[in-house]
Amino acid sequence: METASLFTEMEDANRMSVAPLAVRMRPRALEDIVGQQDAVGTGSWLRSAIENDSLSSVVLFGPAGTGKTSIAHVIANSTQATFVEVSAVGGTVSDLRREISAAQKRLSSRGMRTILFVDEIHRFNRSQQDALLHAVEDRTVVLVGATTENPYFEVNSALLSRSRVVELHSLSDADICSLIDLALTDERGLNSAFAIDDAAKDAITLLAAGDGRAALNTLELASQLALSTNKNKATPALITEQMVCSATPHRGLPYDKNKDQHYDIISAFIKSMRGSDPDAALYWLARMIEGGEDPKFIARRIFILAAEDIGNADPQALLIAEAAFRSAEVIGYPECQLILAQAATYMALAPKSNAACGIFDALSEVRKGPLRKVPDYLRDRHRPGSENYGKYKYPHNYPGGWVDQQYLPDGLKRGAFWHPGDRGWEAYRTEATLRDRDITED
Repeated sequence: METASLFTEMEDANRMSVAPLAVRMRPRALEDIVGQQDAVGTGSWLRSAIENDSLSSVVLFGPAGTGKTSIAHVIANSTQATFVEVSAVGGTVSDLRREISAAQKRLSSRGMRTILFVDEIHRFNRSQQDALLHAVEDRTVVLVGATTENPYFEVNSALLSRSRVVELHSLSDADICSLIDLALTDERGLNSAFAIDDAAKDAITLLAAGDGRAALNTLELASQLALSTNKNKATPALITEQMVCSATPHRGLPYDKNKDQHYDIISAFIKSMRGSDPDAALYWLARMIEGGEDPKFIARRIFILAAEDIGNADPQALLIAEAAFRSAEVIGYPECQLILAQAATYMALAPKSNAACGIFDALSEVRKGPLRKVPDYLRDRHRPGSENYGKYKYPHNYPGGWVDQQYLPDGLKRGAFWHPGDRGWEAYRTEATLRDRDITED
């Protein structure tokens, strides 16, 4: 047994010697976790459950690099239960059933609990997730699931009802700085062999965008550059801003093209145009372009906004939106990003009216109101008996091209659906129409 333990320690040491910095720096205890005070801070449910080894099933939800796997490893180091891990990336139902069967044997023969960590649990389909239900419900296993996707959309509701969701948040800049400082000095990390200037630390923090793993990866790459240029081996190699930028030339902000980020950012984009803020519109547009969003999806939202929020306050907006959509179809990236930018800023600067939304009130009346007859004098005349329909007043036969005549069915009055704004072409035409009618009536 001792020999096996010795060999295991040697194997672990060999693996860790070549492991990435982010893996070597994984927390071993709750005190080592950086940030996430809401989730694992003093007085939190999760912290109490880990400390008392009384954990029940939990789903850890948060962006990449926020500590989901780290918390799972802290649980593994803290619990008296058997800790097993399955990744949903390559795992199958057979893997789950094998671990559940082994957990049943441990529980029945030795009274030993099993904590089952499922990384990327959202990657399991519904039937795979269902395979966990019974074991979670009767506590054959305590599930610890980790996901970057909203579990309320991606995890079976039946499984969620048997678990507690704990949300993790992107790390703050101060958290990232603490993580860098720790990695520089810790013997598991860079072991004080490197120094870093403030500009380099700021650059890593900016590039990380709240992702602790990304920060450590960048630090490790920059340290390799520093090592190769260090002339005096007796002093710590200095990591500079230029080394950081060379190591990670491209900043990767989180964006998922069919999940929460997708909907949040397009929502911010639309609301920025509606709110007449061209700078914000360009920023959110850039986030979508950088994230690889389909340009036709962006153009389609601009197209809809042109009618919904601008309408006849500026009728040209719809034409510009159409041109932007066409460019997205036939030109694509990168050229169409200029056209999308022009369209987005035009929408932001255009006068606003949502009078076209009157169609929804009209639809509600049609669907829920009584059946209303077409006034006889408006009916089609190409049928026998139409001579009895009454006289239709042809507007062009009257001064100003207008005559007072009821067009709505009985029971509805003018103004029931259309409420013009007081801006732009719509306001001008509304005022001009009323003025022309006054002249005509005089």
